[in-house]
Amino acid sequence: MAANAEARGPNQGRGPLGIIAGSGGLPGRVIESCRAAGREVFVLALEGEADRAIVEPMPHVWCRIGGAATALDVLRAHGVVELVLAGGVRRPSLVALRPDWRAAKFLARAGYRALGDDGLLSAIVNELEREGFCIVGPDQLLGEAALPEGPLGLRRPDADALADIAHGMRLARAIGALDIGQAVVVQQGLVLGVEAIEGTDGLLRRCAELRRDGPGGVLVKAEKPGQEKRADRPTIGPRTVTLAAASGLRGIAAQADATIVIDRDEVIRLADQAGLFVVGIRPT
Repeated sequence: MAANAEARGPNQGRGPLGIIAGSGGLPGRVIESCRAAGREVFVLALEGEADRAIVEPMPHVWCRIGGAATALDVLRAHGVVELVLAGGVRRPSLVALRPDWRAAKFLARAGYRALGDDGLLSAIVNELEREGFCIVGPDQLLGEAALPEGPLGLRRPDADALADIAHGMRLARAIGALDIGQAVVVQQGLVLGVEAIEGTDGLLRRCAELRRDGPGGVLVKAEKPGQEKRADRPTIGPRTVTLAAASGLRGIAAQADATIVIDRDEVIRLADQAGLFVVGIRPT
């Protein structure tokens, strides 16, 4: 992995915030928040995941997921102490991962095949802390990013939608306890799909072909019980609303105070335009 020519050298004092950037809009929102606060950033962009349009204006390097040794060296060389994991990452097979010696050592100790996604993320966070980094949750940097309880925008769920939401929240918590996923889609009491390795976007695309006649379904997202809260928090954003509308859903419900909302104003605008509700729910 070669450093980008625009990447800056080490900083004095506090140093830049290191951002390990995956897919989606969350890395960009973290960058914007840091720039507004006058905080320098250095981005470790994951190959095949991070958005070039977000990453390339910033000091950065590109890194393959299995290149742990070089990644750690580059972060230290640029004075990074505080580190945030932002954005989605598709979990590769061991063959596709091609771990270097440092990644292979970690995977052997952690038990890659035996761990679910949250278990693996927790192990990664612990490993980074052992390496001397301070891990910061994206929500700590984004201010008013947490989804509040109650509706955003103009639409509210009716009684039938509330029943689907309650059913979906129980299911989301159940699959979360098994470290499978964070989201389900329920329509009129029927489970159209549960999130697994494809992620929420893939779940929504898949459920577009499974919808039944009548009132549309509901996407329900919840954090996994015991989840590592500094990585992979439940997240919704403009793309979630767009895909939910395209899939024929009538709303999105997510766990209040545990879900990150990317670009709240745009989420509300798109939801109102599409006639969808977005609501924060507390599990019972």
